Amino acid sequence: MMTHLETELKLLKADTTVMWKLVISQLEKSLHALKTFDKGFSREVIASEKRVNSMELKIDRDCESIFALYNPVAVDLRFVLATLKINNNLERIGDIAEGISRFIISEKEPFDKELLKSTRFEEMFTGANHIVSDVLHAFEKEDTKLARSIFEKDEILDEINAEANKNIAEFIQKHPQKTVQALNVLSIIRRLERVGDQSKNIAEEIIFYMEAKVLKHLE
Repeated sequence: MMTHLETELKLLKADTTVMWKLVISQLEKSLHALKTFDKGFSREVIASEKRVNSMELKIDRDCESIFALYNPVAVDLRFVLATLKINNNLERIGDIAEGISRFIISEKEPFDKELLKSTRFEEMFTGANHIVSDVLHAFEKEDTKLARSIFEKDEILDEINAEANKNIAEFIQKHPQKTVQALNVLSIIRRLERVGDQSKNIAEEIIFYMEAKVLKHLE
């Protein structure tokens, strides 16, 4: 029979997983909106952001209640501490998806295919989505090996982001009339790079609670 603490921890993990899947859905809808120029998906993302925020507040409150009522120790304590931080990272990824959707709504015409290809834009967007999904699987399965794989996968996002200024500048030189759209794509690339950073933070928290290791500041 499960203790009250074990029941609360199981519910906390389930709620965090639900929020995670919502955030992944937000990113997927943003990418679909950009590829199809269907602004309905962008508006859906913006409307759902309130739900992400309310879930973040609930998970925060649940963590605080577990601290107050059960005084967890050892791995249980690390799990609750990690979940608090993961919750914050997920809310930020939700904010990023909303911000990307607002850029899409602001556009008057579909995104230039040459612009998207030259910046490796779709590769970056898909990579960011996969990283958030992979780190969720690491959380669900308590798989530190999968969590560690996130660091390498994030390097691709960093690489595309590092090349973005040059690629955008070259595109603007050839298509000055599309400067605003090109700069919007640059802004979205910057945001997707932050999705990778947030996912790395989450991976670090998974390793911390499973292995009692703190990875921050070791790079």
